[in-house]
Amino acid sequence: MSDEIKHECGLAFIRLRKPFSFYLEKYGTVLYGINKLYLLMEKQHNRGQDGAGIATVKLNVETGSPFLHRTRSSAQQPIADIFFKLGQEVEELQKYLPEAKNHPEIMKGHLPFLGELLLGHLRYGTQGKNKVEFCHPFIKRDVEPARNIGLAGNFNLVNTDEIYDLLNINPGEFQKQSDLAAMMEVIHHFLSKETIDGNKKPDIKTVLSKSVQLFDGGYTVGGLLGNGHSFILRDAHGIRPAYYYVDDEVIVAASERAAIRTAFNVGENEVQELMPAHALIVDENSNYAIEQITEPLERRACSFERIYFSRGSDEKIYRERIALGNHLSKRVLEYINYNLRQTIFSYIPNTAEVAFYGLVKGMEDYLNQRKVERILSWGTDIEEEKLHELVNRKIRQEKIAIKDVKLRTFITEDVNRNEMVQHVYDITYGTVRKNEDTLVVIDDSIVRGTTLKESIVRMLSRLQPKEIVVVSSAPQIRYPDCYGIDMSKMGDFIAFKAAIALLKEKGMENTLLELQKQCIEMQRNNTLHTENVVRKIYKTFTTEEISDKIAELITPKDVNIPVKVIYQNIEDLHNSCPTNTGDWYFTGNYPTPGGNKVCNKAFLNYMEGKDVRGY
Repeated sequence: MSDEIKHECGLAFIRLRKPFSFYLEKYGTVLYGINKLYLLMEKQHNRGQDGAGIATVKLNVETGSPFLHRTRSSAQQPIADIFFKLGQEVEELQKYLPEAKNHPEIMKGHLPFLGELLLGHLRYGTQGKNKVEFCHPFIKRDVEPARNIGLAGNFNLVNTDEIYDLLNINPGEFQKQSDLAAMMEVIHHFLSKETIDGNKKPDIKTVLSKSVQLFDGGYTVGGLLGNGHSFILRDAHGIRPAYYYVDDEVIVAASERAAIRTAFNVGENEVQELMPAHALIVDENSNYAIEQITEPLERRACSFERIYFSRGSDEKIYRERIALGNHLSKRVLEYINYNLRQTIFSYIPNTAEVAFYGLVKGMEDYLNQRKVERILSWGTDIEEEKLHELVNRKIRQEKIAIKDVKLRTFITEDVNRNEMVQHVYDITYGTVRKNEDTLVVIDDSIVRGTTLKESIVRMLSRLQPKEIVVVSSAPQIRYPDCYGIDMSKMGDFIAFKAAIALLKEKGMENTLLELQKQCIEMQRNNTLHTENVVRKIYKTFTTEEISDKIAELITPKDVNIPVKVIYQNIEDLHNSCPTNTGDWYFTGNYPTPGGNKVCNKAFLNYMEGKDVRGY
């Protein structure tokens, strides 16, 4: 992906179902759970690199002894930082008690994080600051074990102000900046009600059922309670992903199916999707149930999970990304007028690679069809030289763009900094016939267009192709997200900038002022959530018109080579990713009322010149 966008976050949960002695005997270590948690988190590190954290709960500890432990890190490599420190604790213990590793109860007594319940989290900071205090899990302590809770999630809420009002809480500065803090208050509020009469085993289903009625957003949330209960909860639209695996040794949940399969070496069908509006609930004896928490709503699972976020090692996601590229092949062929001899295909590293394979497969299918037709047209008049030349025709593929490690500089002047940004990508020289070849490069999406303009298009132009065609496996990103993706400012989107530029060219700036007045009136009447008025901006133009304007905007002024942009269409997106139909960033069709409110607020912020989030 050329434009880095952040998304929140990754979740890892393990409930050990056997005593530590079992894992020592079978796997040779009492650290089996911690080792597997590390694997689950490391295999999802793509989901969060701003910070990480883990929480554990120990069962059957003596009254007064600590049972809920939590550590977090916002270091440059937070997962490695956390588990390195845990390793140091183990080494320190073994230094003085070399035989401790063979005695599970001694290890459990001395190592704070050797618990039967484990919760890990990887964070991308879409809400709140990138400080360790904002890293999940959050914990809330109480003298009653059942009211102690550790909470972590992959989500955003858009109604935190309303939540605090309903709970009659005056939030502090920290709480205002953290969605998880609001969610924690809600769950703990209903948990406290369940335990108000000394009940040590609150009904977790009831607690969650009451809590979700207050949430507007997309979420997968994991929780550990001090009494040994735990849960994984998914929103009613299934916006954020959740998967689980159960055998007689462990209960596992994570944000990605492939992470569970790899960490525990299990088959695809053994890992189940936690369905929308449901929760995986585990009691203190490791008995589990999948419970419906609220009424399931229309499935709107995030399509960006399939396009970009999730690791492509999942076989279903791999096939879907192949399909995304393949669906674009016909339109690319038509644009290059089927001239494969003078076209080179490549991709923007690294997440677009699989879609590139799909695009090339579409080209190969067309070329093979043409070969068959040509051979049949020859009849019996087949010359070996002609046949040899035809059979050996291939789609021209090259690794054109190379992504270097992040370049860091102390230079603050814009001119010099832009010079450094240009070199985030490098190119392979000698691959393009100057002024003769068309260069087609596919990216998984185009958000802001900044990297394309400042780095990729400029670098590709040095090869002097006849034309540069940028292909996006995602449709035009037109609207902000508020369910866990860091795309919340309207003015950041290259598609929105293109629409604004077209409005100005046609002398239609009044359209913006009229929509601004409408949003202000809706805000006054507390109805911003009822309609997405920003959609009216795009209705004036065809998708092709906006794409052509985007091509113009991402072309540096000193580059004279023509640039074309071809986007995926919505229909082919859904055909490629049939189970993940959440497409609001492309269509403006939000799954919850809060989405409309955020979008309209983001537009108002743009019109008022405010460089702030829409929620």
